[in-house]
Amino acid sequence: MSSQRPSAWYAAPAFAFFALFAALPMLLVIYLSFTAWDGLGSPAFNGGENWARLLDDAEARASVWRTLVLMVVSWLVQTPIALLVGVWAAGKQRSRAVLSSIFFLPLLLSTAAIALLWQALLEPNFGAFVDGPLFLGDPDIALYTVVLVISWQFIPFHTLLYQGAARAVPPSLYEAATIDGASRVSQFRHITLPQLRYTVVTSSVLMLVGSLTTFDTVLILTNGGPGTATRILPLHMYITGFSGFEMGYASTIAVVLVVLGTALSLAVMRWSGFRQMSSQQEGS
Repeated sequence: MSSQRPSAWYAAPAFAFFALFAALPMLLVIYLSFTAWDGLGSPAFNGGENWARLLDDAEARASVWRTLVLMVVSWLVQTPIALLVGVWAAGKQRSRAVLSSIFFLPLLLSTAAIALLWQALLEPNFGAFVDGPLFLGDPDIALYTVVLVISWQFIPFHTLLYQGAARAVPPSLYEAATIDGASRVSQFRHITLPQLRYTVVTSSVLMLVGSLTTFDTVLILTNGGPGTATRILPLHMYITGFSGFEMGYASTIAVVLVVLGTALSLAVMRWSGFRQMSSQQEGS
């Protein structure tokens, strides 16, 4: 009996959705990056003036550096915690299920609610750390404080990824290792980690690109302050466009963000060998 391949028309709704809500807006943003527009009148074509300005914008370069710092530190903080907690939560004990349900509570809260909650907790006069450092007021630690808030919100999501992947590891691998006398640490190193390496890649791409486009948390917590200590590139784009009414130049920054996010995703996939992935589970 011959098998029939599904018709390409089944993908038409997805392509239409992508074209309408992704491709078309991106093309409009690219067009606006070559214009001078205050958001009210008609865009006026100005050639490459916005791009030339971007190359000379010291604040934009500083924003790129802060964005990279936030992205890398977020990955360094979130990845090991999410991995270890995810593997631990994959256990079948009821106590782990109860504690996991509590740990995943941040997933139920909106980003705005989380930012306002931490803003109140870190308020220097009435917060939880009255006699402590100025977490959001010290230029040297404000950006790292933002990283901690972002990590508190998104570690549960990445933990879910690792939990599901850890539960899919064949139990026979652990049984064989136990018979051979392997310790728990050895099993984690030689069985669990290799089986989760593709999940690490997926989580890392989501984490890095998500950090690259973080906006609302920083806006509510610090609005880029103190000074410009937490003014990352997405926030710089927002302030330029909606506070400075320079939509054309803000569109140029938006295009740079898209290019950086796409290049980062492709680089991680290429470096990790994601395209050559094959199942490592028993029986595959």
